Amino acid sequence: MYVETRVPLKEVMSVNPTTIEAEATVAKAAAHMCRDEVGSCIVLSGNVPIGIVSEQDMNCKIVARDLKPSSVSIRDIMSTPLITIEADKTVRDAAHMMIKHRVRRLPVVENGKVLGMVTVRDLLGVANELNEIMSDLIVINREENYDAMGVCDRCGKMSDDLTPVDAAMLCKECREEERLR
Repeated sequence: MYVETRVPLKEVMSVNPTTIEAEATVAKAAAHMCRDEVGSCIVLSGNVPIGIVSEQDMNCKIVARDLKPSSVSIRDIMSTPLITIEADKTVRDAAHMMIKHRVRRLPVVENGKVLGMVTVRDLLGVANELNEIMSDLIVINREENYDAMGVCDRCGKMSDDLTPVDAAMLCKECREEERLR
């Protein structure tokens, strides 16, 4: 059985990500992040994405150094270069890119313009949903697939005559023992 796992990024990304101009203050970026309930802002110079600033950047580069957020420019703490992913890519592509670049967020771009944001949390949501679907398919298959081939759940022997009995796949001998009980 084959289940499609190449989910398009456009299906899972959040749209209209929070952005901030590079010359804005850290305090202004924090206010935007709180307003939008997000953990990062894409930093723009004009309309061109040039970096990203996250809660971690603010904590490590401002709070930990006891600096005043209203007196520090986003440009001074943003992470660069900005690692992005094209909108026509898949969840699988995004996961590989996140691992390769050791990032948790990827702005999704098309023709140099930011369309959205995909995060590790978005990818985990897809993985959990696929796992639930696969579990349901396995249960359905076990209920409907008589005379299956595999390993008996009770005795552990290979059999080409497995049948479900009380949610366990049993060989002919174990089914007989079960019947006699």
